[in-house]
Amino acid sequence: MSELQNKDQAYVANTYRRFPVEIVSGKGSIVTDTNGKQYIDMGSGIGVTSFGIADPEWIGAVTEQLSKVQHMSNLYYTEPCAALAEELCSRTGMKKVFFSNSGAEANECAIKVARKYAAEKKGSDCFYIITLENSFHGRTLTTLAATGQDKFHQLFQPLTPGFLHTPANDFDALKKLTEDYPVAGILLECVQGEGGVIPLEREFLQQVANLAKEKDILLLIDEVQTGNGRTGSLYAYMQFGIQPDVVSTAKGLGGGLPLGATLLGEKAEAVLGFGDHGSTFGGNPIACAGALNLIHRIDQALLDEVKEKSEYVFDTLKNAEGVESVSGLGLMIGIKTKKPASEVIQRCVENGVLCLSAKDKVRLLPALNIPFETLKQAVQILCAACAE
Repeated sequence: MSELQNKDQAYVANTYRRFPVEIVSGKGSIVTDTNGKQYIDMGSGIGVTSFGIADPEWIGAVTEQLSKVQHMSNLYYTEPCAALAEELCSRTGMKKVFFSNSGAEANECAIKVARKYAAEKKGSDCFYIITLENSFHGRTLTTLAATGQDKFHQLFQPLTPGFLHTPANDFDALKKLTEDYPVAGILLECVQGEGGVIPLEREFLQQVANLAKEKDILLLIDEVQTGNGRTGSLYAYMQFGIQPDVVSTAKGLGGGLPLGATLLGEKAEAVLGFGDHGSTFGGNPIACAGALNLIHRIDQALLDEVKEKSEYVFDTLKNAEGVESVSGLGLMIGIKTKKPASEVIQRCVENGVLCLSAKDKVRLLPALNIPFETLKQAVQILCAACAE
């Protein structure tokens, strides 16, 4: 074991099962370890480095802002914060944005908005939030409670009360919950990422959206992993014919700096008042300057490229030896392999490709702008690992 690995094990909380790979540098979708070995990065920091490692345009935007002011209290105005909020609203039709540091915090804000909206409209007993079984919404106590996977709940009881979990794509079961409980919000991922990269059915999402509108329940869409171009549209919900009341996002928005955002639609734009919510680092000018650069570059040409690359990956893998099924949307892809996913991932690491997992699947979240030839090389190595 190297000196770095010993130091990490001695002083860093033991919450991650790390591969024995020490990354020291990178460029685009290629990263290099301490031994000079190069890897194709098919995970992009779990969907964070949307334009790859050391992206020069992002670095330029961040560096320029860094030389001006790195942080100010939210008691004052900074231009990158306002400009990013304007861009997000203009691209989505949403009305206001609350900035935070992470996806979990963005979801916490969404939940608070739903509960305050319902309390003011229907009374303080209307606080329940419906989420789906197999969902994942974060690791705070409240977003763990929102997460519909028991394995995340076991060691941290009691969790925040007021969350109801129902099966994905079962509209009748979800509707019954709205009849049996005073429901404030419905929180969904259009593609269940940590749950195995499984898209929800379009009809189900549209039925839920119509029900929420009918009953004046806020529809909250978690775009932490699916957002910012990942699925072939700026946000995944745009492919399902629905309009959320609240959208949470993070990961690829910051490009490597901590940044979460909760976008508030017409119903929700005025819910939060002075002192109702806050974040010391939320809207940090450096993070916002970098995010603004990325959002400007997620144009239709890039989104079409994401779809083209996605089609190649699906077409190549769905009939590959050792592959049982392929699921996902855009460049958010889950592969069910005949042998354990962990074995496939380990073999890929040995052969110079870094992949992720999601439940029992291999998960791919490459940079949106990964060169086609690099993508093809990584997929061929993955295919070989599946077939061995």
